[in-house]
Amino acid sequence: MSTTINDLYASRGSRAAAIIARQDPVVYDGGSYADALTSEQLASYENNGFLLLENIFSAQEIQGLLDEIKRMSDDPEIRAMEEAVTEPASDEVRSIFRVHQLSAMVDRLSRDPRLIHVARQILGSEVYIHQSRANMKPGFKGKEFYWHSDFETWHVEDGMPRMRALSCSVLLTDNNACNGPLMLVPGSQKQFISCQGETPDEHYKQSLKKQELGVPDPLSLQLLVEQGGIEQMTASAGSVVFFDCNTMHGSNGNISPWPRANVFMVYNSMENALEDPKHELKPRPEHIAARKRFEQLEPLDTPAVEPAH
Repeated sequence: MSTTINDLYASRGSRAAAIIARQDPVVYDGGSYADALTSEQLASYENNGFLLLENIFSAQEIQGLLDEIKRMSDDPEIRAMEEAVTEPASDEVRSIFRVHQLSAMVDRLSRDPRLIHVARQILGSEVYIHQSRANMKPGFKGKEFYWHSDFETWHVEDGMPRMRALSCSVLLTDNNACNGPLMLVPGSQKQFISCQGETPDEHYKQSLKKQELGVPDPLSLQLLVEQGGIEQMTASAGSVVFFDCNTMHGSNGNISPWPRANVFMVYNSMENALEDPKHELKPRPEHIAARKRFEQLEPLDTPAVEPAH
């Protein structure tokens, strides 16, 4: 039975909102486990909680991935799955989960040396995919993702014990200031925001469309932003954003004509496997949080798709 006794990052239930100092490293073992980032890049990630690497993938690679995600979005069988989440007020596909298992191309992407070695270096261990998804934010009607720390949800609803995971977002379209780019609060990974509210079972069915639980209270968010500011991840297609599981982030709605799309993978340490969810919640489905079916990722010897020449 799950308990909050001795929980370093207790949240929700009867608790009031609180700011709790992080008890885990941001970069594990000094970044010595692998050799992908420079010391300057590691220091930036440790200080800010994220790192933008521009133009990692070629136009040819990105077009192939974008075509694959569009194919999946249009596939009636995939649209009928629980893995496909639509926008709150339309039948436009908002997210497709478990894409690394639904697509051989995305499976290769998850093991691409340009990505996985960064995750291994930061987390100081071998890794597996806790969650993968394609995120789409169509032009004119793509809705926002409200401010949140992923770890708060993964800790409470999935039972992820410690902050030893990171997210990797591969940009499939240009992300500009107008089409709802990812926004991050620098330095916010150093503080855990304990949130308010009782969490119902199967909360994910509502939260994946519009999250209202597990979000920071306005005062805590204001304090984080006053301390660190807000940075938009505006970059061209083919760039990659890595960010810590506890970095506060969100994005605005897209009322521009330019769609936004990315492939999003969560790398978790093999030493940080899920425990029971908090507050005696039922575990979320496997396609949202890998609990029963996961294995150590073996890096590819070569890039997933050969770069264009």
